[in-house]
Amino acid sequence: MHNDDTVSWVGTWRNQYGSTLVVTDDAGGRLQGTFRTALGDSAFAGEDVEITGLHVGACAHFAFGRSGPQGDSVASFTGLLRDGRLETVWHVVSDSAVKPPAPGRPPELIKLPWAHAALTNADTFTRV
Repeated sequence: MHNDDTVSWVGTWRNQYGSTLVVTDDAGGRLQGTFRTALGDSAFAGEDVEITGLHVGACAHFAFGRSGPQGDSVASFTGLLRDGRLETVWHVVSDSAVKPPAPGRPPELIKLPWAHAALTNADTFTRV
């Protein structure tokens, strides 16, 4: 069994796309800090968003949300620290997106049906 004190999460972590997670506090099994995406088409582009999360041994989870020009979105990352890499799976749920409402139409802000509102994938973070 791992003790929460065996892993220090404080510091800057970068994923394979150049997005950065900055953990400023990991006391008491909690995570605090900021996340900045490197992806310009993300609902979270252009600013540092505050994260909140938790950690138990080598397992970690953090989440954040934003209300912006592309609507409201929340994201969560859950992962495991192995060989200096934080291997995560993530989910993003967005209520809206800027996209053409039909083929050949100009993009506009549209409400997304549930089937198109959720994205999931995997990212790998390493310490900077």
